[in-house]
Parts: sequence; structure tokens; C-alpha cells
Amino acid sequence: MRRGTTGEARQHIEKSPEEVYDLVSDVTRMGEWSPECVGGEWLDGATGPTVGARFRGRNRHGRARWSTKPRVVVADRGRKFEFVVPSPLGRDNTRWTYRFEPRGTGTEVIESFEMLRDPPLVAPLLYRWGMGVDDRQADLEANLRRSLDALKVAAEGAQRSPS
Repeated sequence: MRRGTTGEARQHIEKSPEEVYDLVSDVTRMGEWSPECVGGEWLDGATGPTVGARFRGRNRHGRARWSTKPRVVVADRGRKFEFVVPSPLGRDNTRWTYRFEPRGTGTEVIESFEMLRDPPLVAPLLYRWGMGVDDRQADLEANLRRSLDALKVAAEGAQRSPS
């Protein structure tokens, strides 16, 4: 993937934009629906999504294990939640965005990523060896869809009645 590479997925969820935003922006719950992020915690005294707040995201994919320290850049409840993930050198590397649009009685959730820098030349080897992935862009796009499917189940699960 090169700088400027993007991916996006959409999902309709039968909850209000504010309710879905509250789930997504609670980074401590991200591991419940992400196939790659296994958990998160707020850092530096932050307790929730505010612009400038940082959190640690713990990730796993194949044999690879790593953590990141993203920074929240947009925290607009019910509309948009966005954070940037820095590279090990501290430069913004990837932008993750969640947009929440009212649709009927629910919300259209749009999750996207954008590569802000070119990856190191060894990245394809790391993806292949550590993650077992030949096409990281296709892998991320598939993960977007899986994340939103699982988010839908988490969000709507409480409103379903037993059959």
C-alpha cells in the first residue's frame, strides 16, 4: 500500500447515531468487534473520546502482535470519530474514520482508513511472514466489513427478542 491508499465499508445498524458512536468511540470495547484489534485503553488520564486524547490499541494478526498509540483528531458525538495511528517514529501513519449518518430508524456507519505515509520497503515481507497476508489492502478492507458486521451484532443484540 502506498500513501493515499484508502478503504471503506458501510453497515446499517438499527440504533441511533449517538448510540453507535458511543460504542465505537469506547476504545476499551474495540476488541469485541475488530478482527485485528484485541483491546484498547485510554492513556495520559483520558477517560473517553476527546480531541487530543491518546489510547493504546493492542493488535494481533497471524503470528504478529503489536501495539499502537493513536490520537483522537475528531470526536463529534453521533457524527464522526477519527483517530490517527503514528509510526514508530511518531509521524502520523494511518487515519481511521467512522462516520454516522441517520438512515430511517437507524444509522449508516461508514468505517474507512487512509494511508498517510508510504510503508517501509520491508512491509510486504512483514505482512506475508508475520500475518500470512499477501495483499494487505484487501485484508484491511475485509476486516472493515467483518468489524462492521460484528458491531451490528453488538449494537442490535440487546434489542432482539428470544425466538
